Amino acid sequence: MNKPSYTSPPDRSLFNNQVWDIVRQIPAGKVATYGQVASLVPIPFGMNPKDYQVFSPRWVGGAMANCPADVPWQRVVNGEGKISLPPSKGGAQQRELLEAEGINFNPKDRIDLKVFRWTGPDSS
Repeated sequence: MNKPSYTSPPDRSLFNNQVWDIVRQIPAGKVATYGQVASLVPIPFGMNPKDYQVFSPRWVGGAMANCPADVPWQRVVNGEGKISLPPSKGGAQQRELLEAEGINFNPKDRIDLKVFRWTGPDSS
């Protein structure tokens, strides 16, 4: 039996808009991971939750690559607290924007998620 391979969400427009609405809530000086953002988006109807957990962080990355100008894209990082983009493809700019918000990187270019992780939409 073949495993499903979801190259994109069933309704990409809906998913992307849900992601952008969540990312707009991340305050300056905080970050969220791709997986964290994905966990806040409802699982598409009929999709297996385990499949969603596997594919959705990548979909968040796709949404962030195409986000409107009012979305603070720089505040989404990978699960290790690192910037996923290469420096020449926006990673340097992302780091500059985050540092300007007071977010620090350790010598391994990681953000301490225990300090800087956003705790969610219900947090202040």
